[in-house]
Amino acid sequence: MNHKILKIHAHDNVLVALTDLKKGDKIQHDGDEVILQESIKAKHKFAQNTIAAETEIIMYGNLVGKATTQIKKGTALTIQNVSHHANTYSGKLKTESWAPPNIDKWKDQNFLGYHRKDGQVGTANYWIVIPLVFCENRNVETMKQAFLEELGFSKPNPYKSYVRQMASLYKNGQPHDIKNLNLANKIPEPEPLLKNIDGIKFLTHQGGCGGIRQDSDMLCALIAGYINNPNVAGATILSLGCQNAQISILRDKLESINPNLEKPLFILEQQQEGTEQQMLTKAIQQTFMGLIEVNKIERTSAPLSKLTIGLECGGSDGFSGISANPAVGQVSDLLVALGGKTMLAEFPELCGVEQELINRCTHQKIADKFIQLMQSYAASAEAVGSGFDMNPSPGNIKDGLITDAMKSAGAAKKGGTSPVVDVLDYAEYAQKSGLNLLCTPGNDVESTTALAGSGANLIVFTTGLGTPTGNPIAPVIKISSNSSLAERMPDIIDVDTGGVINGTKTIKQMGEELLNFVIQVASGTIKTKAQKLDQDDFIPWKRGISL
Repeated sequence: MNHKILKIHAHDNVLVALTDLKKGDKIQHDGDEVILQESIKAKHKFAQNTIAAETEIIMYGNLVGKATTQIKKGTALTIQNVSHHANTYSGKLKTESWAPPNIDKWKDQNFLGYHRKDGQVGTANYWIVIPLVFCENRNVETMKQAFLEELGFSKPNPYKSYVRQMASLYKNGQPHDIKNLNLANKIPEPEPLLKNIDGIKFLTHQGGCGGIRQDSDMLCALIAGYINNPNVAGATILSLGCQNAQISILRDKLESINPNLEKPLFILEQQQEGTEQQMLTKAIQQTFMGLIEVNKIERTSAPLSKLTIGLECGGSDGFSGISANPAVGQVSDLLVALGGKTMLAEFPELCGVEQELINRCTHQKIADKFIQLMQSYAASAEAVGSGFDMNPSPGNIKDGLITDAMKSAGAAKKGGTSPVVDVLDYAEYAQKSGLNLLCTPGNDVESTTALAGSGANLIVFTTGLGTPTGNPIAPVIKISSNSSLAERMPDIIDVDTGGVINGTKTIKQMGEELLNFVIQVASGTIKTKAQKLDQDDFIPWKRGISL
């Protein structure tokens, strides 16, 4: 492998800079010499040969754009000379064959998880408190203040003591000494009262009323998915009473997912309970008694087939599709071969690879559902004056992902090569072993929120730029596409796949290392950086307008 440049696919007409290259550098590739006409930053692409205007740009073997003007040999691809173009797609054209990877290393391995009565196994043991409507957010926050510190779940805040010290210096007439204060990073953590509970998660949101009924229905479906998630031992739900997101809708959604739910579930309606104090006292008492009960559950051995992994990316860069995403794809293929479930989300970031995924669908009905969801989503974006072509963020573009099709071709690598066994709309719960496609936005938090609501008991999340996204109930493993990021932001990165870029590791090796890490997180022997930082992001997808 040339450690300065990479041609990802034999049919590509662009090369990727793996390190910063200077104007005048002579690049040898395929028996040809390319003299750079300008400096090329790492992660960016340049023309292997002169590309005429209106010529297709091919990367990963896919159409990722078209030249808007002539791009000379050895010149960088930019948003000024390339526009978004993607492959079209239709119905299922063929059935792709799949050769599963060798799983001898893992077929007898287990993880230590929390077994639920419905057969699911959690990688964590959480209690959740969620409102059905934003009107109850303040009451959820009141419960949070009452519970966390008293039960030893409240993590020390070094910034609080930092401000306290500054206030003290100011009061004592020493404001000039403030600049000499250092943040105390090591503060002893409290000992939790309930040893087998990983935490109580208090989730708030801005939905449940005021929007279209479809949004409140989807919110109820999402909350039902969180209640049913194997990482959740029990739940307390607060309702006002008059909102669109009715208790009856939530119960119907739960019934459709799991008609025999056997978890402690307490639902309180403020307009029926009396005073706020009466409701909160009852909610706190019921929750505490429920916590005592679920604290009796302990981790026991479970096969890897009980893992359901969400596949996610955010803050992607030009290396994401070369290192981190293919490594995650390797993990997905291994887990599928072991009988587990994986879910590939973010439909706007599958633009241009639809036909490949359609051909991988095991049945025509599944393929048709994928086509319908993609077309509907694209039409909704266009109806408000946007489109998938506007998906790349300024950070994506700055680090080499200049079209959505280019970004998508790399993002889809997280799904590996296994067959697509099911396609799920937002808030549908994953039931089939194998690779599932889940309709979510490309927005990091909206997507991870949805993955947990569809049953993910772990989420693997690749990033090239660095993002602090986490999830309240599903441990999020953050994977860097490059070593520079891992060194710069070690507080959020769990696994560094930069070795693939510098040539010290292969995708296969990196994928196997990542799966071993996944097993340790699933067993609770390793806490992810997102867990340690309490990165509990929860944003339901609001698809409609407000009424």
